[in-house]
Amino acid sequence: MKKLILFFVLIVTVGFDSPQEDAYGAGEWFKFRIHYGIVNAGYATLEVKEATVNSKKAFHVVGKGYTTGMSRFFFKVDDLYESYIDKETGNPYQFVRKIDEGGYTKNQEGFFNQATNRVVVKDYKHKTEKILYIPKNTQDILSAFYYLRNYPSIDELKIGESVAIDMFFDDETTKFKLKFIGRENITTKFGVVPAMIFRPLVQSGRVFKEQESLTVWISDDDNKVPLRIKASLAVGSIKADIEGYRGLKNPFKTKK
Repeated sequence: MKKLILFFVLIVTVGFDSPQEDAYGAGEWFKFRIHYGIVNAGYATLEVKEATVNSKKAFHVVGKGYTTGMSRFFFKVDDLYESYIDKETGNPYQFVRKIDEGGYTKNQEGFFNQATNRVVVKDYKHKTEKILYIPKNTQDILSAFYYLRNYPSIDELKIGESVAIDMFFDDETTKFKLKFIGRENITTKFGVVPAMIFRPLVQSGRVFKEQESLTVWISDDDNKVPLRIKASLAVGSIKADIEGYRGLKNPFKTKK
């Protein structure tokens, strides 16, 4: 449970060749129910708002994760992730990360300069400031999901093919790779939904049971909505299912 929002956002990122019409817009909102084993452990939400940054129109994306019920009694989680995203390029201007996970806290902001390939990271908890190099088009943990949803050539991937993206997180830029597994219809709260299946490649040993211990189901339509996530952890397993949505830019397809 310690990386509630991170699990969710990290494993739904997918990327491709050339952007087309936006798959999302202001007003979009998702809610996900998270289970740790058989326990209803908490919820995560994602919301897109309008914003202005440096006199340019931008999206303000807000992600929240929190434990509920007995899970909150044993391990309290209150996570907040924010990202300000350029509407034209899809690249982030700024990220916010405020987390409280069982008493472990972070309070950071990052400011991207895409022209110079630099990011300034301000740590308010430790009162430090760093300037770090980043590759071109590097995304933060939250902007990556939205940036990559705008690449519909996902539909052309063949089974076994992988895609990757540069992602900045915890003062480092890493390549996050995803492998396309196939397609299937899955049963959700909203009916049976055609889905694409991905398996992110993650570092084993610290949190996850093995390198390919994560699986994510994405709606096989123009929205590319994350429908379900499963992860085998070092201890136990975690599962997230879509619980609610509104403001989708495209029709949400279900099978009758």
